Amino acid sequence: MDNVPRVPASELRGFLLAAPLDLDAAGAPAVPLAFVDLGDASPADVTAAARSSMVLIGVAPDGVHEEAAPLARSLAATLTVTASPGSGYPAAVEVPDIDDAVAAVAAAVAASPRAAVTLAGLLRLTARLPVDEGMIAESLAYSMLLAGTEFASWRASRPARPERVFAEPAVLAERDGARLRVTINRPLRHNAFGRDVRDGLVEAFDLALLDDSISDIQLGGAGASFCSGGDLDEFGSTRDVTTAHLIRLDRSIATRVHRCRERVHVELHGACIGAGIEIPSFAADVRARDDTYIQLPELAMGLIPGAGGTVGITRRIGRWRTAYLALTGARIGVDTALAWGLVDGRC
Repeated sequence: MDNVPRVPASELRGFLLAAPLDLDAAGAPAVPLAFVDLGDASPADVTAAARSSMVLIGVAPDGVHEEAAPLARSLAATLTVTASPGSGYPAAVEVPDIDDAVAAVAAAVAASPRAAVTLAGLLRLTARLPVDEGMIAESLAYSMLLAGTEFASWRASRPARPERVFAEPAVLAERDGARLRVTINRPLRHNAFGRDVRDGLVEAFDLALLDDSISDIQLGGAGASFCSGGDLDEFGSTRDVTTAHLIRLDRSIATRVHRCRERVHVELHGACIGAGIEIPSFAADVRARDDTYIQLPELAMGLIPGAGGTVGITRRIGRWRTAYLALTGARIGVDTALAWGLVDGRC
């Protein structure tokens, strides 16, 4: 935290003009992050913040007051411990302890500055793009980071493991009249989202998209978790990142869920990590059991959410709370997910 600038709102424009996003000798942003103490800010401050490439995090222990709201909306997120005026003000993230939250953001950005800056810029785009265009932007950014040094360092830190072969189908699809129940079926892996799961879900949702007589699509997971996120052993296994981008778009489950979203009902439980919450965020109805916890851990790998999270989650809870989850990797439970609108009810 000692090396992270903390700037009064009244000095923000001057600070940003004096501190462009220069690169250090290793090619990383020299000053990727700054904390902004919210207060009175001029329109010029708001414009400067919106155009900055830095990750700018507001700090407002007493809540975001009306005069500071335009600046808060222009930042990546604002941390507060007090409910802000207007129920559930989306630009502010309520945290139990400001100092702990500031430290968590600072540590995460210091570990993956390239991915953090990329995330902050991407969220500004996906918050206002249509879904299909947002998915393209996310995939391009994700593929770029797959070729970066931060992901390479993470990948090198994980020993290769032999590929596991399963006898059971990765996804079960059962038709009962107008209802299609789709179940992710890798319980021994907490339903990790690997190629076999992806391809099984593609088949199930392609069937639903072709058959209008299916009016109810129930999506769940076998075992202790709905989905523990991407299969880490497969991350970066496609050697050509351009090919990876094209595959990601062509085989996107999130896009398929979005296209039939009004028919999709998701039941969450246990771990809902990465893709395990990114894909459900596109459904019209998401329910969660009390044991559900949600997390976006990709930044620690030098990546960003890549299964549609910067598009779908942003539409549910705003880009600011999405940024907080993705920057810190913080876990949230059902109560917070309900309050934010990330899930629609309990099951």
